[in-house]
Amino acid sequence: MESLAPNTEVRLAVGQCFRTLATSTDTKDIVAALQTLHFYLDEGPESRTTSVQRAEFRRAHFTRTLQFLVSNIQADWLAGLTIAQQTELWDGLFLKGPPEQALLVLMEGIGELRASTHLDHFVSITEKFLLSGRLADLLWSYCLETGPSDSPQLRETLLGRIVALPDVTANRLHLKNKPLFLPQQYYPRLATEMLTALERTCQALKDGTDCSLTFVAQTLGKVCIQGHSGLVLAVMAPRLSVCTLSDMVWQRVCWKLLQNVPQRWMESVLTGLVQAVSGSDALGRIIGNLVLTNKKAQFVITHKLLLLQYKYETQVLRIVLGYLAADTERRPLLIQVLQSVSQTWANPSAVKHTPLEQQLYVSKALLLSVSLLKDSELQELRSELLQCMLGGMQSHLDSSVVRIRRMGMVVGECLSSRMDLNKTKLKFEYDQDEETQELLSLMTPMTGDEPEAEDVNGVDSPQETSETTPSIQNASSQNKSRTAPDSDLDSDDELTPYDMSGDQEISKASPPRYLRDCLETLISSEDPLRVELSLRVAEGLVRKNVFATREVSVQLTKVILHMEDKYSIKGFPSLRQATMVALIVTDCISVTQFLTTEFYSLNYSLRQRLDILEVLTLAAQELYKPIIGKRNPSVGIAAGTDLTPYPGDNPVEWREVVEKRIQSKTKRLRKGATQPPAQATPNRYAPVAGHFFFPLLSNYDKPQVTFDLLGGDHLVLGRLIHTLGLFMHLAVNAPIAAQMGCALLDFVWAVRYHVDQMVRRGVLFAVCSVFLSMPSENLLVDLSDQLFETRTWLADVAEEDPDADCRNLAIQSLVLLDKSLKKQLQGQQALSMES
Repeated sequence: MESLAPNTEVRLAVGQCFRTLATSTDTKDIVAALQTLHFYLDEGPESRTTSVQRAEFRRAHFTRTLQFLVSNIQADWLAGLTIAQQTELWDGLFLKGPPEQALLVLMEGIGELRASTHLDHFVSITEKFLLSGRLADLLWSYCLETGPSDSPQLRETLLGRIVALPDVTANRLHLKNKPLFLPQQYYPRLATEMLTALERTCQALKDGTDCSLTFVAQTLGKVCIQGHSGLVLAVMAPRLSVCTLSDMVWQRVCWKLLQNVPQRWMESVLTGLVQAVSGSDALGRIIGNLVLTNKKAQFVITHKLLLLQYKYETQVLRIVLGYLAADTERRPLLIQVLQSVSQTWANPSAVKHTPLEQQLYVSKALLLSVSLLKDSELQELRSELLQCMLGGMQSHLDSSVVRIRRMGMVVGECLSSRMDLNKTKLKFEYDQDEETQELLSLMTPMTGDEPEAEDVNGVDSPQETSETTPSIQNASSQNKSRTAPDSDLDSDDELTPYDMSGDQEISKASPPRYLRDCLETLISSEDPLRVELSLRVAEGLVRKNVFATREVSVQLTKVILHMEDKYSIKGFPSLRQATMVALIVTDCISVTQFLTTEFYSLNYSLRQRLDILEVLTLAAQELYKPIIGKRNPSVGIAAGTDLTPYPGDNPVEWREVVEKRIQSKTKRLRKGATQPPAQATPNRYAPVAGHFFFPLLSNYDKPQVTFDLLGGDHLVLGRLIHTLGLFMHLAVNAPIAAQMGCALLDFVWAVRYHVDQMVRRGVLFAVCSVFLSMPSENLLVDLSDQLFETRTWLADVAEEDPDADCRNLAIQSLVLLDKSLKKQLQGQQALSMES
């Protein structure tokens, strides 16, 4: 009975306080009742009986007391208290006692109260709760496990309220939300409170007190899984890195904290941590050997961050792989990672079906892993790495994407250099850009001494310049001293030399003036100079002599198409291409028929077939453009000479100068058109569009000995489809556009799921061209059976294609299709209304 008496007394006292607050109108009685409730929450000296009473009040009556206060927040007795009494007696009850119970009541009250001054009062109490460090007290109470044992449901509710406090307040307060409740301020504060709880835990462990980090770990995991790991770990990671640098207790606390994170939240914590820490050493101090004891952590660190996700920066790869390489117990995992990454990099299917960004990410992981290997480990893995290098380079070099091929070259060079096979290293020729430079830099591991080295170099550089400058001055003075006697003896040095910068070397051969002479030179001459001169004037002769060109156009095209750069002529590809384009423009039908026929002929290299497609594309674009007015021959001759005419020789020029001055000094309120409208010119491409387009569709499905479009020649297939799409785009408003669109869709439909991304890009570009150039009425009439299936396929590509460009093109095609159909339907509705 002795143990029950204090509990009964507390229950009776609390009930009496509630009755007084509910019925009394005397302010003194109200104040006395609130002071009685405060008595059970004070931390002053207490007897054994008082201690039991206070513990019983905290356990059984504190939450009920706060709920009673919330339900009576509109009572008259509360308004009768002064501001100081409200702050001390009413608000103070929420800031004392068990913090977890107070937080739950505060969150419940914010959710139930309507917009009023009472809600504002309650929000201000919540702000005081956060600013007074009550969250740290809450976490610390669970570390000590001093509170009553709670159920899993209650703990989950408390975790939800702590983590979702910004969401609850934002949904309830809307635009009146407080800055303290915003995620940018709340979650860093929560991180600071967790650090305070961890600091108290370290001190308690040093004093010999046992603690539990389960609730803090659950709070950290819950925050990270809801997407706030960046804000929380940006505060915690630097502090933990500093504290674990020299304190072993802090290291043990951090290891235990990560071990207690629930498995379902481990991934979000680790991914946020590797992005927040400054280096691999800091990560090792914070998580220890967690990858060896936790299967989930091992999967995330060794597999998911390296092979399944590719959104992280290169620094994250350095931290993860450096962490695995820093400890002897973790190095077997580094070997395992290297094997899996190398197999993925060399997999032909991965090269074809994974996004380019992911391939670049895997390449970085491979190079970093190889750079962290020891020589003994490299010797054991040499055969496996060699097989990976050869197979992976073959898969990358077979790709039609330039970046993938260049990536294979760079990785092959780095691997061969690291393995040092028979003192021989691979060397490729490729364009240097930021991507290749970054890949090459990964083979040199970064150390903490690099910034200091930069500072040292920065200090030494002025000394070096100061040392080299006198030597240069001395050398120049010696040269002056040597030349001084000669200058005194030879007076011819004072003569001004002639300016010979504009002189040209007299050529031993003259360029041909007739097209047939040019053709004969290109066919039979072995003189490099004559061949170069003929090639340089060929384009001009073709465009100048139209009738002579049509007589020899096909023969000249054949000669130039088979011509090779045997004499290393400067600008040879552009000269050869410009001449063939001029031939097509001048004699369009004959040359186009020849080139489109030769595209599928035997004994042509892939380069020549690509050249045919390129010159056809450039010629079609030139034919599509309007003809610029013919130049005055006299102007051309004057422009070609070096003589500058005297201004007074032209009687019209001074009038133009005066007119320009008048126009510049005249102010007008409204200025009309100063130039005449552009004259309409015929489209030279529209009548011959079919000659460009249809012959290229004739033999695509007939494989040859050296050419298989639907087989391994993905690059030519992708370029062919892109060329056909461009022909379709240029045929807008042409009578044959509808027929071309139907034929092009039938052709690309068979290869819409091609494994090569360049082919898929070409297909989508062709579909965009059809929707742009084909009249909307023809889309509904000629392609009505295919539109639904085409739309479904485009939607599937826009969602699931691994290539970003393919997804963007699919979205553009869907937009174009919707616009065309909407325009046609609106036109039909307008016609029906008029009828």
